[in-house]
Amino acid sequence: MTKPSPPPGRVTLVGAGPGDPGLITLRGSQALAGADVVMYDYLVNPRLVDLAPDSAERICLGRHGHSRLWKQSEVNAALVEFAKAGRNVVRLKGGDPSVFGRGAEELEVLAANGIPFEVVPGVTAAVAMASYTGIPLTHRDVASAVAFVTGQECAEKATGQAIDYQALASFPGTLVFYMGVTNAGRWTADLMAAGKPADTPAALVRRCSLGDQQTIRCTLGTISEQLSATKFRPPVLAVVGPVAALGANWSWFESRPLFAKQILVTRPVDQASELASRLEALGAQVVVQPAIEIGPPPSSANLDAALDRLGEFGWVVFSSSNGVRYFLERLEKSGSDLRRLGGAKIAAIGPGTSHELARWHLRADVVPETFRAESLAESLAPRVQGESVLLVRASRGREVLAEELAKAGARVTQVVAYQSTDVTEPDEEIAKALSLGHIDWVTVTSSAIARSLVKLFGGDLAKCKLASISPITSATLAELGFRPAAEAAEYTMAGLAAAILRAETVPNSHGDTTSDGE
Repeated sequence: MTKPSPPPGRVTLVGAGPGDPGLITLRGSQALAGADVVMYDYLVNPRLVDLAPDSAERICLGRHGHSRLWKQSEVNAALVEFAKAGRNVVRLKGGDPSVFGRGAEELEVLAANGIPFEVVPGVTAAVAMASYTGIPLTHRDVASAVAFVTGQECAEKATGQAIDYQALASFPGTLVFYMGVTNAGRWTADLMAAGKPADTPAALVRRCSLGDQQTIRCTLGTISEQLSATKFRPPVLAVVGPVAALGANWSWFESRPLFAKQILVTRPVDQASELASRLEALGAQVVVQPAIEIGPPPSSANLDAALDRLGEFGWVVFSSSNGVRYFLERLEKSGSDLRRLGGAKIAAIGPGTSHELARWHLRADVVPETFRAESLAESLAPRVQGESVLLVRASRGREVLAEELAKAGARVTQVVAYQSTDVTEPDEEIAKALSLGHIDWVTVTSSAIARSLVKLFGGDLAKCKLASISPITSATLAELGFRPAAEAAEYTMAGLAAAILRAETVPNSHGDTTSDGE
């Protein structure tokens, strides 16, 4: 008997926006969360791809100078093949799929093959440019219309007219040229030959909405010269019209305090977003290279045994937010619930751990004023004499908390709730950027991360500034031969971002701080 073919999957064309990962739509995020396959353009921010499940297949469609660019016919064929195999595919495109994104060609193929599809709009680069540079697309006094124009006219165009430069030269508004770097000399000359004055205000905007966005004010007649002088490479938008002379003081984006600073966040991927978002809000361009990976322990036998005895403990002490999450997830998976903790008091090492407890509707009875193991032990010492204490911890870390609680007269049981392992191979692009000195800051949020970073990058870490979350982490860095340029005064992600900001805005500043571990 012939095995029936699986029902077709679904293809969703999603606009990823111009670069800032925060500009993707809610619907776009939902589509990614349900993807089996993500096929994405190289201009898409890689952090958006992380919104897909870990199990999803990720396919980059090539990058100029780094890997072969897929032909459109190959992309079309792959979309059909994956969907016919019953897989849900997200075709992730920079900007908006319908604005110079070749979305129509893909929809035509999908429709012809009976593949269900959806199109999710994105913020097109020209619209983002207006918001991120202060150059308005329209203005009631000088521009009542806007036209989006390609700088790469299709040579094999089967239908329709070629670009009418006579019409564009007399257009009563703003012209925005996409993909116009390579042919800038041609289209600017054609526009001027058609009657557009050479002194028409213009602007060039590179990598719109990203932390290294660049804006050059010029004129139509000097666009080609400016592109050559600055060696601007795509993606670049060219804006032509009176509006390009406006907004010199309206660029909130490029005036942020950490603008153009390249910062490497080294936390595990699923925990990097809080720090990354804080730094990006200050203007930094953030890249993520995890130094460690967090996961369940190889065996849950000891954790399960501790959960079975949960009623015997007077205190449950959490030394990290990861410990909270993995401990309570295992409790839930065992078929039990939070009532099992009803007889125990809870201690947390710091605000990050307290916040994770709050997500589970639990409140810590003790949180030390200084977020480190010694302070937590000192806070607990008068309360735990003769008590049974369950210390929930990582697979590695300092023994000071268990030792100090035992000295205070507690009967301490330690249980490993999660495994912490080093990442052994860095991303090649990130390693190259660090070796060339293109990374301004590297964040270090635990001693384990400090040690792993030194293994990953060695002496190249001396080519950037290190930001440490705590004195303990700073001491570990010092042991390894590196002195941090900033140290958090409060051992949290907010405190670490504030320390970098302080170091960048107050010369030679070096704070005092700590963290609540991995």
